[in-house]
Amino acid sequence: MNNVAPGSAGSVITGQWQAVDERRFELGEGARFLPSVTFGDGGDPGAGFVCVDLLRGQLWSTTGAPDGGLTQRADLDQPLGALAQVRGDEQAWIGAVGEGFARLRSDGGRLAVTEVLATPAAGRGAALRMNDAVADPQGRFWAGAMAYDGARGQGFLARADPDGGVQVVLESLSIPNGPAFSADGTTMYLADTPTGWIRRYRVDPATGELGAAEDFVHVSEGGPDGMTVDAQGCLWSAIWGASCLHRYSPQGELVERIPVPVRQPTSVALSTEAPYRAVVTSATIGLDETGEHDGRVITAASTVAGIPAAAFG
Repeated sequence: MNNVAPGSAGSVITGQWQAVDERRFELGEGARFLPSVTFGDGGDPGAGFVCVDLLRGQLWSTTGAPDGGLTQRADLDQPLGALAQVRGDEQAWIGAVGEGFARLRSDGGRLAVTEVLATPAAGRGAALRMNDAVADPQGRFWAGAMAYDGARGQGFLARADPDGGVQVVLESLSIPNGPAFSADGTTMYLADTPTGWIRRYRVDPATGELGAAEDFVHVSEGGPDGMTVDAQGCLWSAIWGASCLHRYSPQGELVERIPVPVRQPTSVALSTEAPYRAVVTSATIGLDETGEHDGRVITAASTVAGIPAAAFG
């Protein structure tokens, strides 16, 4: 295992971590890099990152540059786990919202819910909400759900298909994070944060059906949170509670432990265009005191490119 400081020889992070904005999120999540994004506010489409302050139902965008700032793009009245653009319509989105899946649309720079597709987290006895989510390269949208109190075994993973159908595909999870997909969409990685496990599944590209779970890695420091796959096929995971990211080879070898100046990193995204940047969200929830960057969105230069966020549909 390599544990090298950012900017040191051998690290994929070549500069120091810096904040993109002074704002602090309660529960930052859902960092994604979009090669082309517009919010219907008159601006030209351009590359950039998006992320959420989950419990506050807020979506934010940023260039990812140090001190580049955050622009609010949604302020919903329910939790917002993550979003993906709809293929062929950059102002249309799908999101993990409240207790399920919803379509959203941008108007004048702000997103609003236009249709609720399904609420699979409702009516389960325990109070559940949607958590992290992502589209796969085949255009399906996958989202986890968890109990508000984090109770073990109450969560699940669900999938929205391009035709709008929604089904629960995995049960008895605790706090599912990710998933993250290989570039061809045939491998899915899913973290269950409090258990420490990241598991890997084969995905049928035609149907979205999952193969049997395979233990990929077990994290013993903190808990594996949001994830992404880079252009070299390596899996990155934000490690909640451990002030670091892990980068794993496709074979499950920890090739680098990357320190970050936040105690609770929650998700990571990588740009696809040089000069490459890594953006990490973090959280203040549960902290008695906040350090300099806790809760902030932070950024650093990287030698490794990411995979563009997939669209739904």
